[in-house]
Amino acid sequence: MKKVGIYSGSFNPIHHGHVMLANYLVEFSDLDELWFVVSPQNPLKKKEDLLDDDERLKMLQLALGDDSRFHVCDIEMHLPTPSYTINTLTALSEQYPDYEFVFICGMDSLQNFPNWREYQKILDNYSLLVFPRAGYDGGDLVNYPSVIVLPTPIIEISSTFIRDCVKNGKDVRHFMPLEAWKYMIDEGFYRE
Repeated sequence: MKKVGIYSGSFNPIHHGHVMLANYLVEFSDLDELWFVVSPQNPLKKKEDLLDDDERLKMLQLALGDDSRFHVCDIEMHLPTPSYTINTLTALSEQYPDYEFVFICGMDSLQNFPNWREYQKILDNYSLLVFPRAGYDGGDLVNYPSVIVLPTPIIEISSTFIRDCVKNGKDVRHFMPLEAWKYMIDEGFYRE
């Protein structure tokens, strides 16, 4: 059975922190591959702050190139919004019954996990690969049987930082995969 990590996020835009984390998770865990799931609307974020779904997908595809360890997945764009993790994992499990899906999240998300829709169902049916985040200890669920904490490097870079830099005319080419950066600049994303 293929073991697939589900790395869900806005990727607004994708940056080296995302790719470095994904690389670590595939190389230092028992995942066979990792799927980047683009979220059209996270219930905790404002929709108007997001670049168009198709543009974020395109930047991800450009950033990841032909690396066979990674896959760009648009399943959440075919599900009702806002995007709830339980719905995504259920849909993926139904569509790919021979795969074992593992959800990837940071300590900040794990700490907030009891506020997620049907969080107990996720914990009971899926493993969680959790990566450290500065200032978060994961809360009460850090020792839960289906939670696996990996000692990934902490990378302090965010999509918000990238967007703010672009808006202020800063050159961020070395914070992002080059092809995604070129596309972002050519299309004039995040300038306003």
